[in-house]
Amino acid sequence: MKENMKEDARENLIEFGQVSFDKHIHLLSVIGEIEGHECLPANSKTTKYEHVLPQLAAIEGNREIQGMLILLNTVGGDVEAGLAIAEMIASMSKPTVSLVLGGSHSIGVPIAVSADYSFIVKTGTMVIHPVRMSGTVIGAPQTYDYFQQMQDRIISFITHHSSASKEQLEKMMMNTSMLTKDLGTILVGEDAVKEGLICEVGGISQALQKLRELCRKNHPEKGES
Repeated sequence: MKENMKEDARENLIEFGQVSFDKHIHLLSVIGEIEGHECLPANSKTTKYEHVLPQLAAIEGNREIQGMLILLNTVGGDVEAGLAIAEMIASMSKPTVSLVLGGSHSIGVPIAVSADYSFIVKTGTMVIHPVRMSGTVIGAPQTYDYFQQMQDRIISFITHHSSASKEQLEKMMMNTSMLTKDLGTILVGEDAVKEGLICEVGGISQALQKLRELCRKNHPEKGES
């Protein structure tokens, strides 16, 4: 029985980048590109939303799991899938802490701020830019309205779950002075904290310490996790 449980844990770590550790804490990793309804090439590192959403539902319903740590190193990806993951995390009743490592770009930003508390390492980066669309785009007013609606949804979510203002986010999105071939802003470590997107600069030890603190507040009767 124990061997089967260990094997299942190994398979989850290899296949999904997810594992439960420290008895009551679940680890979720969001890496590479966030995959939506279309499959990306097999040689791409991806986070598949159809894997993540059921896992989040299972974590919420598991009485043994007290909290979740989210590790992010993503270039972004599908907007709808990324927002679905972010909304799911934000709606969980259990404490959540996110940690931005290499980067949390584009739609990775809402996922990073969806946690109850967020960290970023000193060299971690976050890229804020307007919504892009791949494939054929019809140059009609309805198309531009759809782009604006998507962008408004992202901005609304970020402002609701962080200290960043709508005006500042829009300004960073439309910045023309930083990216040579694109609009947007790159925030490194402390800059993300100064702009109100991330709570604190820190690493894995600080993130785990904060999560355990939140878990104790949520389950005072269980003491130390």
